Amino acid sequence: MKVIMQWTYGAAKKPSTSFTSDWVDAKQALIIAMDLEKAGRLKHIEFQDEIGTVWTRKELTKLLEETAAEPQDATVYFDGGFQKENGLSGIGVVIYYTQGKKEMRLRSNRLFHELQSNNEAESAALMEAVNMLEELGVHHQKCTIKGDSQVVINQLKGEWPCFDDVIGKWFDRIEDKLNKLGIKPEYEHIPRKENHEADKLAALALKGESISSRLAL
Repeated sequence: MKVIMQWTYGAAKKPSTSFTSDWVDAKQALIIAMDLEKAGRLKHIEFQDEIGTVWTRKELTKLLEETAAEPQDATVYFDGGFQKENGLSGIGVVIYYTQGKKEMRLRSNRLFHELQSNNEAESAALMEAVNMLEELGVHHQKCTIKGDSQVVINQLKGEWPCFDDVIGKWFDRIEDKLNKLGIKPEYEHIPRKENHEADKLAALALKGESISSRLAL
């Protein structure tokens, strides 16, 4: 979790001055706040997280204590494949995250019979990823979401229009769930070679091979 520190520094009989930091790891921010307080010139300080919530020092300390065992810093890779000749779709999802002091990886794939296009398969893969984030307990934080479909990623970012009603409904469900979880997505288009894990999982799903695993790295 990262925050922006906003504090007011002042000395007796001198005007106060306000400062705003760059993004800082929340734990490090609390250490810096303690050092500022020890100097005796800290008049006020607050912390703004990546989804815009503002915390006092006491509130941030309590939050970090309560969420210490929860998944943090999640990065999602998703991919979907569609076979027009038989109407089958395979999706693959890989999620990297930290939990406590451990680096973790979660992988999953699924086979669909009712999807109609590659873009719909990509959308179903992302919906699956968001459901997996919910099951992990990821909430109220920024999440990086990476996919190799330029169309889907740019539409989700709002840079390209979506004229397909079916895909639009998938996007609505995805955005509704992200909002419910308080997750701020940062979508990133990546080359297929950087999405090889999710791509392979989607391909295995199309071959009838089901994968579901969690691994400490």
